[in-house]
Amino acid sequence: MVDRVVRYHHVGIQTDDLTNCLNWYLEFFEAEQSWRLDRFSELTRSRLPGIVELTEVVAGGVRFHLFDRSSHDRRQPSPEGYQFQHVCLAVDSSEELWEMRRRWLEIYESGKYTFARADQPTDIVVDDDGIQSLYVLDVNGLEFEFTYDPASPRV
Repeated sequence: MVDRVVRYHHVGIQTDDLTNCLNWYLEFFEAEQSWRLDRFSELTRSRLPGIVELTEVVAGGVRFHLFDRSSHDRRQPSPEGYQFQHVCLAVDSSEELWEMRRRWLEIYESGKYTFARADQPTDIVVDDDGIQSLYVLDVNGLEFEFTYDPASPRV
């Protein structure tokens, strides 16, 4: 048996408004845009018909690949259908969770971005093991969980 190491590389985010999405990710995650593409292989075009542009945004050790498609139907997936329900990212302190919640609200209330859903971030919830979590939606209505586990060693 081969020991296989699987590592996180990126999360792909499809949007119908790349400028809105890109600027929100840059501001909310305090990220940087590292590259962009507007020419694609046959494989990419067959997997993502109508792809127009793809850009990478980096926040710390997390990479997001944001892309739009000219054929996007602007509908959200059915809540009952198969989909990735959320992506969970770890933070190093409870204070970071509160800061992220504050920043999300500030950005939302600024009116600079169009949001697919108006759901506000959750309160910081604490489970029986002391793990704290915050849930927010991006401009596309995709859910992120941010978690702080006081018992986890920091990397």
